[in-house]
Amino acid sequence: MGFHHMALATDDIGATHCFYTEAMGFTLVKTVVAPTGSPGGGWAKHVFYDTGGGGLLAFWDLHDEAVGTGFDPAISTGLGLPAWVNHVAFDAPDLDDLAARCRRWQEHGISVVELDHGWCRSIYATDPNGILVEFCCTTAAFSDDDAAEAARLLAEPAPAREAMPEIVVHDALAGHAVG
Repeated sequence: MGFHHMALATDDIGATHCFYTEAMGFTLVKTVVAPTGSPGGGWAKHVFYDTGGGGLLAFWDLHDEAVGTGFDPAISTGLGLPAWVNHVAFDAPDLDDLAARCRRWQEHGISVVELDHGWCRSIYATDPNGILVEFCCTTAAFSDDDAAEAARLLAEPAPAREAMPEIVVHDALAGHAVG
């Protein structure tokens, strides 16, 4: 079963909209404006972006005194975790698509980190909310042996560690910065 949408908070809807439409290439398809139900009479915009893969990514633009304005929308660093722990990964159907998305980010003033994980290749950037976003291309099919090894490693209390993949950084190209 696929995701319908994932909803996250933003503290700057303008920068978020610019990033997700321009740098990510997503389309704004719906905005709902409604009360939050708090005693202070707060309200929120719930904006939805078509990610191009049959699912939506949504953001909450909160206007509610009960929430305030000083919250940290970063889903990892806001919790004291490294930025790479909680992140949002989008499918890149092939390596050509992944390369095109890398170039698009660079053209929007974003430096891109690339990792080849052996079974997939990924590029990473950070959105205006401090959320790590990823485009990922699966490069190897999963087998029954992979599933058995996954179950074995899951049950192993102290499994052997894989080597860290080589990190490739693609610097931002001259162009306009997003957000």
